[in-house]
Amino acid sequence: MAFSAHHTEHALPVSGIARLEPSSSELAAANTALEQQPAEARIEWALEHLPGAFVLSSSFGIQSAVLLHLATRIKPDLPVLLVDTGYLFKETYQFIDTLTERLQLNLQVVTPQMSPARLETLYGKLWEQGAEGINSYNQLMKVAPMEQALEDLQVGTWFAGLRRQQSGSRQARPVMEQRDDGRYKVYPLIDWDNRDIHRYLTRHALPYHPLWEEGYVTVGDWHTSQPLRPGMQEEDTRFFGLQRECGLHV
Repeated sequence: MAFSAHHTEHALPVSGIARLEPSSSELAAANTALEQQPAEARIEWALEHLPGAFVLSSSFGIQSAVLLHLATRIKPDLPVLLVDTGYLFKETYQFIDTLTERLQLNLQVVTPQMSPARLETLYGKLWEQGAEGINSYNQLMKVAPMEQALEDLQVGTWFAGLRRQQSGSRQARPVMEQRDDGRYKVYPLIDWDNRDIHRYLTRHALPYHPLWEEGYVTVGDWHTSQPLRPGMQEEDTRFFGLQRECGLHV
């Protein structure tokens, strides 16, 4: 099976890849081939060869407009899953509305079973309770609702915007992974750097998140995001520097 001719002349020997085990040599070979392809070709290949249903997750963070635009130009009706913890910045909610209208997104908002008020009543401000509290918060407010959504939608393949440049924990990520539950995750922008992102946004007249102008390089919940300051790495701006990942992509 090959990519469309206008994207590449390389063929991928990955017939039946949806049935492979994570350790399969064919899976590794497919990743080697995908590594050489542009982001658009990675998405098109996944849509053709990996199992549906397909979804794209987005936090509507600083650079989220890139993958939202790129992926939905290829598949306009692609469901976009947003986990809304109830603690997003007001600027994020504005950004969500702006991009949803402009890109005509098939936005599906995922919410936790527990409201912010109930969470704080029962557990206090978990994000102020060290790494263990942060992990508990993320599990309750992000991971559990996302996993439920994946199950409800019977998702087979999940696109996400992770990039290796963002943190040390993402350095070894391949283009495509298979989870223990059999679902595939595809990272079309995995090898993009900040210059690639900026060029794409400029070329298509797409906006950064409004908080970019205030020094934020990554944005999640208001209580665990901070601007990049001198001496900090990008990954230090989330969760007080205790960790980079929220749990959705671990």
